[in-house]
Amino acid sequence: MIRVPDSPGGRLTDAWRQCVGTGRLDLALRSDYQESLRVLQRDIGFRYIRGHGLLSDGMAVHRPYEWQGRRHVRHSFTHVDQVLDAYLALGIRPFLELGFMPGELASGEQTVFWWRGNVTPPRSHQEWADLVRALLTHLVDRYGLDEVRTWPVEVWNEPNLPDFWQDADEKAYHRLYEVTAHAVKEVDAGIQVGGPAISPGADEWLERFAEFTDRHDVPLDFVSRHAYSSGPAQHVPFGVHQTLAPASGLLDQFATPRRQLAGTRYAGLPVHITEFNSSYRPDNPVHDTAFHAAYLAPVVANGGEHADSFSYWTFSDVFEEAGVPTALFHGGFGLLTHRQVRKPTYHLYAFMARMGPDVLARGDDHLVTRHADGRVTVLAWAPVDPTGETPGPDRHTLRLSLPVPSGEVFVRRSSVDEERGNAYTAWRHLGSPRSPKPGQLDVLHEAAEPARTHQRLTSEDGRVDLPLTLSRHEVTLVELTPVDDETPPWWDERRLLGREATA
Repeated sequence: MIRVPDSPGGRLTDAWRQCVGTGRLDLALRSDYQESLRVLQRDIGFRYIRGHGLLSDGMAVHRPYEWQGRRHVRHSFTHVDQVLDAYLALGIRPFLELGFMPGELASGEQTVFWWRGNVTPPRSHQEWADLVRALLTHLVDRYGLDEVRTWPVEVWNEPNLPDFWQDADEKAYHRLYEVTAHAVKEVDAGIQVGGPAISPGADEWLERFAEFTDRHDVPLDFVSRHAYSSGPAQHVPFGVHQTLAPASGLLDQFATPRRQLAGTRYAGLPVHITEFNSSYRPDNPVHDTAFHAAYLAPVVANGGEHADSFSYWTFSDVFEEAGVPTALFHGGFGLLTHRQVRKPTYHLYAFMARMGPDVLARGDDHLVTRHADGRVTVLAWAPVDPTGETPGPDRHTLRLSLPVPSGEVFVRRSSVDEERGNAYTAWRHLGSPRSPKPGQLDVLHEAAEPARTHQRLTSEDGRVDLPLTLSRHEVTLVELTPVDDETPPWWDERRLLGREATA
């Protein structure tokens, strides 16, 4: 029995919902994408959204032209306005990632992804700075300075990888960051700018980046990096399999920037994990499973202790870095498939959205919070073995003694596991249809609903005992609400069929 304290030990931060990832930004022009985001915001309510391609050719911002024998540039914001208007209408703000390089400004032809984002430095840093200034000036003019000051500006994506930055040229990135940061501040000193958005395994980049900005007095308002826990890809047609490190390794990665910057002038800067997931591949079936939700539960529950935000990569399978997906379930990053089918990890986030602000207890398999009105919420999960070598017990037990208001409490439990709240399992039972028919989609949406039960308990001395048995890979949310009983005094369940009650 775990006795949960009566008094809170701290506040549950919003770091887990502060930001979420997305595929390239021009995908936001699609109806399926916008409907998926609408569902997400209704159930979870993320604060910011970050994705690639803001300045890539698909957004058509940088538009050179010839006139009277001279080269000019028109900056066009037609798609930018549509995308950002859609975001703001759904209550989510942009976390602006500046990239990739417009083709007509690029110094080379190297690209990344199926949609060919250019990853070479600008052939003119002056023209790049003009582009950055034009973009932010337009955003300030359209949305207001006070609003745009709340939008972080991140310079590039994973420049330590040659796939994302030509030759992973560190000096070239430092030069790009310097030019960009000064251009941002020329528009307004209050706009936040940061980087270097490095991938795991490149921590020395952050140290040298901090030294560079300090030595050259380059603006730096936040630092960013990414976190993944998977090993090398083992390829199969249209997919991969990978080993996973323990989920605690993700929390270690979240904590690394603060450790590195301790004792420097940047020790107090916000730390944003602008991408995280288990696998870094958009075609790994693990993303679709109940295992994945249970694996990430301790990370989502505890990540705010180590970073100011950690952005799940990504909210939707409307995502095409490796090409257009060939099946509804294909191992995509998304919390949602196409057509808004919710995955188990989606429910992990939806459960977190119903937790209270005051933390009463944390454990290896649970998080307990309380709302201001006295409701107590419990998030619990069955621990997993990431190696897959031991399947783990079919049942995981947890017993909590919870502080609740005296009297009766209504107990509502919502669960997802291998069978319940798991559309992926239903899809496999259906024969893994690549393009489900409308009736099959109805089945999948129905299968994605969490299992729900309810009961009523009586508190004794302001406490109730809550025994929980969790199935394999289960994540469950238990909500305990004080009962205000309005049953009339003449109500008698024993007389439902008109008989007189007997003693």
